[in-house]
Amino acid sequence: MKHFYHLITILTAFLIVGTHPSAGILHAQSEPFDCTYNAYLFQYNDIYAIDLASGSSYLVKEDILSSSINGAAYNSADGFLWGYVSGNPKTIVRIGKNFETDVYTIPEIPVTNNNYVGDIDLFGQYYFRSGNSTYHHVDLNPESPNYLQYMGSTTLSKSINIHDWAFNAADNMLYTVEKKTNVLYRIEVETGNVESLGVVPILSGNNYTYGAVYFDVDGNFYVSANQTGTVYVIRAVQNIVSGEMNSNVFAFGPASASNDGARCPSAPVPQEDCINGLDDDGDGLVDCDDPSCSGVASCPVIELTSSGNDGGLESNDRLGNLISKRNYKRAKDNYKFDALSAKRVKKTSNYLRKGAYSPSAIELNALVPLGIIGESSTIESAPEDLLNLTNASDIYAVDYLNGTETMSALMIIKTEEQVYEHSKFICDRFLGAQLLSVSTLQLREKDFIRSIIKQADGTKEFALSFSARLNEQNGFVVESHWNIDAYSPNTSYYNFQIWSNSVDNLLKLADEILNLLEASAPIVDYKTSTPPPVFVKSAKYERGAVYMNVVNNNKTEYIRLEGGLKRSETSDSQFVGLESVIDGYIDSVKVETGNIFDFGFRISNENGDTPDDLFVADAPWGLDDSQAGTQITQYEVLASDETYYGDGYPIERNISLKATTDSYVGVYRALSPRFAAVNLSDYNNLVFTASGTGTLEIQLIKGDGSFYTHEVAINEESEIFYLDHELFRNSDGASTDFSNLKVIQFNLKASGIAEQKAMELSSVEFTNTSKPAKFIDQNLNRSVVSPNPVTTTTSLYFYDEMGGEFTFQLFDINGRAIGSHAITGNVQMGQNSIQIDRKGLDAGLYLYRLESSSKRIWSGRILMK
Repeated sequence: MKHFYHLITILTAFLIVGTHPSAGILHAQSEPFDCTYNAYLFQYNDIYAIDLASGSSYLVKEDILSSSINGAAYNSADGFLWGYVSGNPKTIVRIGKNFETDVYTIPEIPVTNNNYVGDIDLFGQYYFRSGNSTYHHVDLNPESPNYLQYMGSTTLSKSINIHDWAFNAADNMLYTVEKKTNVLYRIEVETGNVESLGVVPILSGNNYTYGAVYFDVDGNFYVSANQTGTVYVIRAVQNIVSGEMNSNVFAFGPASASNDGARCPSAPVPQEDCINGLDDDGDGLVDCDDPSCSGVASCPVIELTSSGNDGGLESNDRLGNLISKRNYKRAKDNYKFDALSAKRVKKTSNYLRKGAYSPSAIELNALVPLGIIGESSTIESAPEDLLNLTNASDIYAVDYLNGTETMSALMIIKTEEQVYEHSKFICDRFLGAQLLSVSTLQLREKDFIRSIIKQADGTKEFALSFSARLNEQNGFVVESHWNIDAYSPNTSYYNFQIWSNSVDNLLKLADEILNLLEASAPIVDYKTSTPPPVFVKSAKYERGAVYMNVVNNNKTEYIRLEGGLKRSETSDSQFVGLESVIDGYIDSVKVETGNIFDFGFRISNENGDTPDDLFVADAPWGLDDSQAGTQITQYEVLASDETYYGDGYPIERNISLKATTDSYVGVYRALSPRFAAVNLSDYNNLVFTASGTGTLEIQLIKGDGSFYTHEVAINEESEIFYLDHELFRNSDGASTDFSNLKVIQFNLKASGIAEQKAMELSSVEFTNTSKPAKFIDQNLNRSVVSPNPVTTTTSLYFYDEMGGEFTFQLFDINGRAIGSHAITGNVQMGQNSIQIDRKGLDAGLYLYRLESSSKRIWSGRILMK
């Protein structure tokens, strides 16, 4: 599809009107499409290319005619696309590969309002109809003596409410699905006989318009729902006899209106093998992440979704420290939302009652849909701790339950001067989720942005956000945008964030919210924008780089990143702008940032489409100054100076703290950005360098809320501490390992009276490196390097009988001096040690030479692994 896209972007389209090729009118020299695997979606007078495997689409031709095209079809007899020109009776259009057009008027075609259903059989015969039971026939086989002639009309044996049909290459029969009944029909065009094949199981209960349908070479029938963009598949329909059929969701594409579909029925559609661990159909989704695998093979349908109590915000530049404290408190208290004790939400007499509320002061619980999605109960789940952290003036959230499990959730947030500043599709990616898909669904024939999010625990959610504000005439304007800055400024909003385990429930909830808004004031306008065709599926920061998986729907060749980067939690932001080349439908991009705390940025593409916004961060450091009588005089998180080359698990950035306290003052570090527990049981030691005053308590907070502690004494001299996991004990004296770690905390303890405390903390890591054995050999000619081999740092031990000065040099295996590792200093009489940092040296063997002012020389080897 990539080469096709680049071709069409440099070509122009021509419009030539005639009555018949033999009439002597010059027609455009169009080339046929041949049998491409693309499907084409006609929407009004625009044409989109659709990849059925992924549901992704991009605009290939805008305003191809001045009138809309419907009844679109692929003609196997000549390789062209054909369609009926709406609003221009008796007129059909032929479309070539370069999207040049030839328009033909056929006087014999009966005048109808709009022939919006149509397809062409394998022999070039075009059958189309409007809303009644009569369909018309035009010969479009260029080898036929009746080419471009009207061949008459036929009446269906049964009146059916349909919006598109398609020919199956396996049996040359027409197939269609009826709105509301969701019945699959097989039609014999020669006689008009309509055969009911039964209700399509996957469509049962839907009330969608199926305006675009397609076939593949195997007789698999693809049905697209206008309102949600969901593409369903009914497999091998030519073999259906008794009503038993194999149907499933296939992909999630864009919603559309006044649409029609066309595709070569002899072309294959890539299929996903749901158990081989590969992306077989090229949509960037592997096995169970692919919608077509839902409910099949080893991919059960997941009916759960996350609670409203978990939602609401991600960290950002303005709120990073406050949000860190909120998450720390939840982790320390082992907070868990208790759905069983939550208040149940019931309908009141004001539900949907006109004029019950002033439009500017609607009670938020009055905007909660109830009894819409078949929920067994609805419970309050508002995360009230967001009120003190965000720009929300009021917040209300509910979970919709099926038994005891959450099937959907809704957050309603009132803001006073601007839209709510946290969006779910940014928030959840920051917290470790993946954005599987971004597209549209239709509410009131308006496009709203819908996303599919895979949470870190494997659950999938369909999410939708929009906001409503009042205009000067006291009518609601509903806005739905991907970018926060696209919303109108300086106004109050009701903000809605919905997520659900199905796109159908998402649509129902959103539609009912609009109904509830209209009970207070009319909706007078909708302002929406398109979703980003290029977006980040997942991202993370790790060891000096941001790693992104980028989905590239419009085949752009490069992206630009612009945003604010912070080196530490307490440093200022610095602007960063850079470009990166991307290739293919999905590409992995690594952005070298150096050691950072967070990076909020916008990704734009070369075509000027809606950009994607993203926020990535390392797990945060935070200050615990919660104790009464504690005063902070200095707190700074210092950026790490060097990239970590060790084999352990580094805790980036360092701490400088001064305070007065009579109990304790501490700093904490989450082990993941979302304060989720991580498993570090592969490591035996916690290693750090510290100096300061008094007793330092190191506390491990586990994922189950348990605490394990160990104390060390620190002083003004900097010291490296090696703490084995067995040193950490709980209140019962039991030891632990480093599994299920959520937070590590460093507390400076006081004895009950106000004391001045200070701490410098650096080079924190979990590792298997043990503390070097103390060197006590008084052999004047011997030096020892321990540990050796070296991962990050080591010590050189030697004994000098006089003291004075020393010079240390490091050489590569070829004898070349490495100037960056030269060290000079003073030695004392007796035992001495010098710390040698790896500082980016490649793995390999190195030689060292140490000379003291007493002319004593020591040498040896150091192995960097």
